Amino acid sequence: MNGPNSADAHRAIDAVWRIESPKLIARLTRMTGDIGTAEDLAQDALVAALENWPASGVPDNPGAWLMATAKRRAIDLLRRDSMLERKHAQVSAELEDQREEATLQLDEAIDDHVGDDLLRLIFTTCHPVLSSEARVALTLRLLGGLTTDEIARAFLVTESTVAQRIVRAKKTLNEARVPFEVPRDDELETRLSSVLGVIYLIFNEGYSATAGEDWVRPGLCEDALRLGRVLAELATDEPEVHGLVALMEIQASRLRARVGPRGEPILLLDQDRSKWDWLLVRRGLAALQRAESLGQERGPYTLQAAIAACHARARVAEATDWQRIAALYGELAELMPSPVVELNRAVAVAMADGPAAGLAIVDRVRNEPALKDYHLVPSVRGDLLAKLGRKEEARAEFERAASMTRNAREREFLLNRSKSM
Repeated sequence: MNGPNSADAHRAIDAVWRIESPKLIARLTRMTGDIGTAEDLAQDALVAALENWPASGVPDNPGAWLMATAKRRAIDLLRRDSMLERKHAQVSAELEDQREEATLQLDEAIDDHVGDDLLRLIFTTCHPVLSSEARVALTLRLLGGLTTDEIARAFLVTESTVAQRIVRAKKTLNEARVPFEVPRDDELETRLSSVLGVIYLIFNEGYSATAGEDWVRPGLCEDALRLGRVLAELATDEPEVHGLVALMEIQASRLRARVGPRGEPILLLDQDRSKWDWLLVRRGLAALQRAESLGQERGPYTLQAAIAACHARARVAEATDWQRIAALYGELAELMPSPVVELNRAVAVAMADGPAAGLAIVDRVRNEPALKDYHLVPSVRGDLLAKLGRKEEARAEFERAASMTRNAREREFLLNRSKSM
């Protein structure tokens, strides 16, 4: 044990909880068969730590202490609720009447296959039966170790809203009898797509906040990166998992350069690249190489990572290979047709072939229903019009974009652009 110190103990508990709680909940879910019960038992172990560690000191192996405490309570619960016999039948039919033997088997089983259990938990929290908002909240809660208050502040909603989403998500999973398992081959691709979508949604909300006073929220990016790295360690042969990690690593490398001293947005081409985190860049490029080395056709995340890599390899903005970026966006558009992809391709084409070429693409897609309330359409259009010298039209587009965004920093940035026309 370390020496007792209340403040140090509470800091240690918070740090340990962020690391250990996903493994704790995953193993307890396999033991009890219910994700809500598993979280309750994990929380009981956390309360026990809060009660004991400030006085007794932090254990040398705090994760093992939490797991042992949670397991004891889980076994007590199984006995009390007469669940042990049902679980015992699953473990070994021959030991149906031997309660103590079954308890020992459960105790041993819960310590095995931690990685498998984590993978099962990831697929469960991101199950398509849940709404997108519920998947995000439950994933951050159970796998990110965030409190409901932290999730609420990150997404600018009330704590009660987040709590309701989590409660409803657990109820939905229970009522739908969603199995605690990695999906079979015939549904793995669809389910994995849901998992990756949740992680990237969390990352994007941190990288470019949709609302509020801050342009970026690095904490959410860190949470998503942590989840992505865990998934990459568990699903080693899935190229799109490594592609997503590559994309997030490279994008996260720009966070320090993405805002100015007053929190104002700084666009990619205007960033001081000496402020980029080159360790994250190297990690991202290595993850991209891993994704591409698996020998399959590049998926959407791997293609986006390849685009991000083009920017990362250019030490100055002028060295950016815009022709390659435009070609990669073309490949992405074929794989995943979308007005948003076309809008991004328009920017790359404008840089490669001139603003008129990019504007022609924007004008082809700007009336698509999916882009009706998308503020980046008038923002991109305004930028291209400005480069073509059509100042009045550009001013109107920037003002329109400013009226559509819910992010205060972005609104100020767009209004300043309109005034500069």
